[in-house]
Amino acid sequence: ATCDGTDYAAPSLMDIRDRALLLVGFASGGRRRSELSGMRFGQITWEGFLPLDPSDPESDLLPAASLRLGRTKTEESSDDNSVLLIGRSVDALKAWLEAARIQEGAVFRAIDQWGNLKTRALTPQSVNAIVKKRCALAGLDPQDFSAHGLRSGFLTEAANRDIPIQDAMLQSRHRSLAQASSYYSDAGRSRRRSARLLG
Repeated sequence: ATCDGTDYAAPSLMDIRDRALLLVGFASGGRRRSELSGMRFGQITWEGFLPLDPSDPESDLLPAASLRLGRTKTEESSDDNSVLLIGRSVDALKAWLEAARIQEGAVFRAIDQWGNLKTRALTPQSVNAIVKKRCALAGLDPQDFSAHGLRSGFLTEAANRDIPIQDAMLQSRHRSLAQASSYYSDAGRSRRRSARLLG
């Protein structure tokens, strides 16, 4: 919501970029800040529309895109490590690329204090600063948040929605079940059926 502009002004180029950065960073499985800052236009493949509910082909159709991650902290570039973006994150990414007229090179780029777009990519530290800035604008304490929240928050929300951990790990690209399950254990603790055997 902090990227919506104000009552007096439409969203700025920075607002449009930050919305895309946050939505893509979260929806793509909680990308690391280095993966977001290093993202290149050539890693994006626009897909056909997909149903909102995969079990109901008649449900609303949403825009989709594949994001080839290349080399990550835990995977080589030769691995099949693409993730799928569907819905609002795709709309936000398209809006940013169109507004910034980006057709090659870095996806998420620096913008100077006068609103001029730079050719250089954001740094990982800049991604972290954007997360903190947007949290502060939302009335949250920025000290309590960092870019890692996109990653941990993705798994926590997947657990809250009862998405199978294997499904979530395919999107987050976690290789360690133990690490991913720690988020699931915390989020699902109060809903465990096993704790209700004598309820």
